[in-house]
Amino acid sequence: MLLRGSSSAYESNTALVRVLRDAVHGAGLPADAVQLVPGESRDSVRELMRARGLVDVLIPRGGASLIKTVVEESTVPVIETGTGNCHVYVDAAADIDMAVDILINSKAQRPSVCNAAETLLVHRDIADAFLPRALDALAEAGVTVHADERVLTYGDGSKATVVPATTEDWETEYLSYDIAAAVVDTLEQAVEHIRLWTSGHTEAIVTTSQQAARRFTQLVDSTTVAVNASTRFTDGGQFGFGAEIGISTQKLHARGPMGLPELTSTKYIVTGDGHVR
Repeated sequence: MLLRGSSSAYESNTALVRVLRDAVHGAGLPADAVQLVPGESRDSVRELMRARGLVDVLIPRGGASLIKTVVEESTVPVIETGTGNCHVYVDAAADIDMAVDILINSKAQRPSVCNAAETLLVHRDIADAFLPRALDALAEAGVTVHADERVLTYGDGSKATVVPATTEDWETEYLSYDIAAAVVDTLEQAVEHIRLWTSGHTEAIVTTSQQAARRFTQLVDSTTVAVNASTRFTDGGQFGFGAEIGISTQKLHARGPMGLPELTSTKYIVTGDGHVR
C-alpha cells in the first residue's frame, strides 16, 4: 500500500505511516507493505499516476477536482470514489411524517459527507401537504433551499431561507447546509431528473406504494437506492463491510475469464420503514 497525502500534512502523514508500519510489523508482516510516497511536490503524484505495471490501482480520496484529475490523467487503473449528488424523492403516496424525518436526516445529520442529500424532489400531488412542513423543518436545521418556481411559491410565509435555483444547483454537491428542491409531476419525471443530474451515488424514495418503490428501484441507476430510509446509510461500516476504503460510483471490477456475470455490476437496495441514521 502506497500512501500519498496532501503536502500540507506531510509531517502528520509521516507520523501516521510510522504508526501503521509498526502495527504491520507487529502483526508479523513486512513493514514495507505500507509506505509513504516520498516528496511533497506534484511530481511525485504524476509519477504515481503513470506507474502502470508497478501500481495495480489508484483510489483517489478527496474533492471532485482531485478525483477528476486522477481519472483523466492516470495511466494506472483508477477506482473512482465519486462525488455524491444524492436525491430524496417524496412520492405521492409518501407518509409525510416519515418523509420529513428522512429528508432532515439525509440532509442535515452530517452535511459534509458524500451520502448527504443535495436535492429534494416532491410529487405535485403531495406538495401542498408536505412542502410547508418540510420547509419549516429545513429552516430549523439551518438549511437554505434553492428552489424551482413551484417550490418558491411555498416559501412565502415560511421560516425557511428560500432562493431561486439555477441550473448549476441541480448538479452541485453542496457539502453544506444547502439543498436544491423541485416539484415533479410524476415518478418518471423524478427519475428523468435524477438520471440527468445524479453522480450515481445514492437516491432515496419515500412512499407507501410497493409499485412506486419497485418502479423507482428498477429505473434508477446508482450504487444505492433507498426505500423509506435515509441516504446516510450508504457506507461501508453501515453495510457491515468494516472500515471503508471509499464508495465506488463506477462499474468495473472484472479479472480473469469474463462471461456475462463479470460484465454486470452491483446496485444495493436499502429497504427501511422510516429508518434514519
